[in-house]
Amino acid sequence: MNAEMALRNEGMRVLINKLGNVEAERFISLIIREPFDYTEWQRGLFDDMSVKELSNIAMNEYKSN
Repeated sequence: MNAEMALRNEGMRVLINKLGNVEAERFISLIIREPFDYTEWQRGLFDDMSVKELSNIAMNEYKSN
């Protein structure tokens, strides 16, 4: 299996585990159907969160892994 296929498989596994089959497929459809600038989206992703909130989320993720 090449690296790109492995990445696609892992990405789908993560989406399905987090969203379920139907919502993962729906998410993929939205991304394909609508123009999507990931960089622009990422810039505003955490605008409503404080640095402390982001830090807590990061620490919880770190501890769970």
